[in-house]
Amino acid sequence: MNEPEVPLTGGNVSAGVVRVGETVRRPAGPWTPAVHALLRHLHASGFRAAPLPLGIDERGREILTHAPGTTLWPDRMDVLAPPDRLARVARLIRAFHDAAETFTPPPDAAWQRLLPVLDDGPTLVGHHDIAPWNLVADGPSGAWTLIDWDGAGPTTRLWDLAYACAGFVRLTGAAPFARPDEETAARLRTFADAYGLDGPRRRALVPLLGRRVRGMYDFLLERAALGERPWADHWRDGHGDAWRGDAEYIEAREDLWTRALLA
Repeated sequence: MNEPEVPLTGGNVSAGVVRVGETVRRPAGPWTPAVHALLRHLHASGFRAAPLPLGIDERGREILTHAPGTTLWPDRMDVLAPPDRLARVARLIRAFHDAAETFTPPPDAAWQRLLPVLDDGPTLVGHHDIAPWNLVADGPSGAWTLIDWDGAGPTTRLWDLAYACAGFVRLTGAAPFARPDEETAARLRTFADAYGLDGPRRRALVPLLGRRVRGMYDFLLERAALGERPWADHWRDGHGDAWRGDAEYIEAREDLWTRALLA
């Protein structure tokens, strides 16, 4: 008997994503073979906080193991309020980066490149969208899994980490997630400490925080002008304004971030 397909909602790009039993089926693309090679490498390296690819189904969709739980964004961000849970995310990202650094992409790898990497030359294959909308948590102490790997591609640790800081630390002045500046700075320090970021990389991270977030605004502006969906829909819904506001907030406080990270 064929198992029913249950649409999975949430996130910003979930069209065509369904659950079938204990698997997830997603639209595949030219990047899928390279992404599956990365995911298999991560599991072989001991990193299990990612889906395991199981092949392609009869409809040409990729098959992945289902991650139990729900995403943190936007209604479960309180899970990360305790510093030790914020630190857990940073340690998870560090474990992923350490495993990814030993990955050799297939010679014919075709990555889905949405944003340029405005950092040094790529040093590993990163996720490119490590954020609360892509972290599934099975409760505060259960399994935590990074999902939505279709945007993976060559990058650097710091470019991946800058985006993760913005999302998980919540580098924003917008309600309901805004905190006093000093508290936000302390949480950024907690994140960097848990990742194990050394002094030179801490200093190098600071200017990337704003550049990475502003890159999201520029991306949506460009794609909306071309009428590309779903990006044009996101622009219409105010995502561009939100990214621009966060970029301005971050850029205005670079001295604060520097003091917090290098104290």
